[in-house]
Amino acid sequence: MFSNEEIAVFMEELDEKIQVISDNLLTMEKEEDSPEVLQEIFRAAHTIKGSSAVMGYDRMSTLTHQIENLFEQLRQHSLPVTAPLIDTLFEALDTLHALRDEITGEGEEVDTSAVTAKIAAFKEDTELGGTSEDPGRQTNSSETKAAVDNTAAADIALPQLEETDETLIAQAQLKGFNAYWVTVVLDRHTQMKEVRAFIVFETLQEKGEIIKSDPPAEDVQEGNFEHHFTVILLTEEDTDHITNLATSVADVKDVRVHEVLLSRDAAEEEEEVSPSATLPTRADQQQKPTQDQKKISTSKTVRVDVQKLDTLMNLVGELVIDRTRLNRFTDVFESQYGSDDLAESLMEISSHLGQVTTDLQDEIMKARMLPVSYVFNRFPRMVRDIAQKMNKEVEFTIEGKETELDRNVIEIIGDPLIHLLRNSIDHGIEPPEERVKAGKPRKGKVQLKASYVESHIVITLEDDGKGMDPEKLRSKIVEKGLISAEQAQRLHKREILDYIFAAGFSTTENVNDISGRGVGMDIVRSQIEQINGSVEFNSIPGQGTTFTIKLPLTLAIINALMVTLGKHTYAFPLTHIVETLAIEQDEIKLVRHSEVVIVRGSVLPLVRLSSVFNQQSDDEENSRLYVVVLGSGDRKVGVVVDRLLGEQEIVIKSLGSYMGHVDNLSGATILGDGKVALIVDPRGIIKESGTNAEDVGYAEAN
Repeated sequence: MFSNEEIAVFMEELDEKIQVISDNLLTMEKEEDSPEVLQEIFRAAHTIKGSSAVMGYDRMSTLTHQIENLFEQLRQHSLPVTAPLIDTLFEALDTLHALRDEITGEGEEVDTSAVTAKIAAFKEDTELGGTSEDPGRQTNSSETKAAVDNTAAADIALPQLEETDETLIAQAQLKGFNAYWVTVVLDRHTQMKEVRAFIVFETLQEKGEIIKSDPPAEDVQEGNFEHHFTVILLTEEDTDHITNLATSVADVKDVRVHEVLLSRDAAEEEEEVSPSATLPTRADQQQKPTQDQKKISTSKTVRVDVQKLDTLMNLVGELVIDRTRLNRFTDVFESQYGSDDLAESLMEISSHLGQVTTDLQDEIMKARMLPVSYVFNRFPRMVRDIAQKMNKEVEFTIEGKETELDRNVIEIIGDPLIHLLRNSIDHGIEPPEERVKAGKPRKGKVQLKASYVESHIVITLEDDGKGMDPEKLRSKIVEKGLISAEQAQRLHKREILDYIFAAGFSTTENVNDISGRGVGMDIVRSQIEQINGSVEFNSIPGQGTTFTIKLPLTLAIINALMVTLGKHTYAFPLTHIVETLAIEQDEIKLVRHSEVVIVRGSVLPLVRLSSVFNQQSDDEENSRLYVVVLGSGDRKVGVVVDRLLGEQEIVIKSLGSYMGHVDNLSGATILGDGKVALIVDPRGIIKESGTNAEDVGYAEAN
């Protein structure tokens, strides 16, 4: 039986290999004759087949073996790349993923008969031939000869031949078989090395017979060996082919194949190595390291439980709090005792501790980061399927996949991006004939891009479709009964466009399984705002639409505006702050029993923080008031506070199960003086009190 850790490693690798096959299938659909792409797919499928067989997942292994056979036919050019074939292969990948979910208990029992029948139909059209050499593979195999630990197959001593071995080899040679020493070196950091070795054995035995292994096969199967082993293979294939087969297995870093010389031939030639399989010596590698070799030598990773990273992040948060407290104490100490030696030493310690804490915080945050490719990689396949279903032609490009985000943020942004992509293809991109009539290329363009902007991640989704017509939206808003025709006429273009985020709003006449039900865009905004992000967009009729999502790098530590109300301090996350104002009491007007203020010709509703939390304010009688303007989409509200203290980096702490959910609060933080400051939930206040100008009577206020 395999441990939970080994099963988890298998599942992680399975997801990775399925993604590799999916990505390369999309590439193959565009570049039909690409040996490199076919080789990548074949290697990934071969790894899944071997790993699943070792783990005992027979249906998965059988299905992958059938998939592998199709790719073998493609490699030999006995089967053409067609749209039905690609569709079938994608269906097979979906079935593999369903089998994965069945194994983990996340899905129901899977019936593989339908997809295997489709695969069999393709196999019946052609007769499977022998394995052909792949010229693209030779280059790759020669580029990956340096093992991580600098162990080269050429440096590993070969075992002594016994008399029985020589007899078997001599008999095989008389029958036309070749006898090869095959030395295989695995990556030093390979997990489940016995699985990798088993796959190598299985792969080689498909083309011959292994008659000897060093260490013995039993030890190799149990993992009782270093990261290398040597076998004697009897086969009709040449050295190049055997080299390519062995290097097609994942985590194989070095392979050396040469002919076994019997004692009668040993004096004539001690070693005979195929030119294409010749490995660079260690000296050569040191003199002229290739770029791939450099990457391999520096690739050292270790698996860490996510819970440990979360715990480390919490501890770093505590250090950030203590750093703030120490900074405040240092300032007080300096003001009381001046700049004597003790004060200067304390300031030096405080400064150094602050720098170390900042560096530690940055490193822990980096450890929690995942590239957005973790989410983005699933989209090319989705876009392809949706475009085919909608009979549209779409050129989908992705930029910035290496951009990293906190793992908690990564987990949340997937669904919003799916909604945006579906709407972009369904509502945005026109059918090919319509695009041609409009003077556009038949194929629409959709671009997804991620980049760093200051302390945030910005994700943009842009298409060159028909865009959004504000006048059509205005009519649809009235038709849906969201507002009256009179109110709609007073709305500006920006306010009209923002109605796409209203719950239940849709411009599609016919509902399909892609969109049109009036759900999605409101979910996009709410989910993004739940992680202190924001979503904006711009649309030009006839030219396209661009959505811009702004996200924090992490959810644990944020920048906030600190304010006071009476004797208490509150924090407003900066992501929802539009601006701050200082106003006079006589500027406040009453409209329908609600306080408002005119700001640059627009009406801004006001709410007093003292009323939100039912607390006494110190400055209610003062003539001068301070206002924090919060905004979300087209909704804005000004929150009246006593004083503005300035920006500060704070650590978000949960209110805990004892207090549970508290309206208009999202957490708490500890200040430099040890006191607790409550973190205001801007979304709650905006939802309860924020409105647009029309709702509070713009005409009456003027």
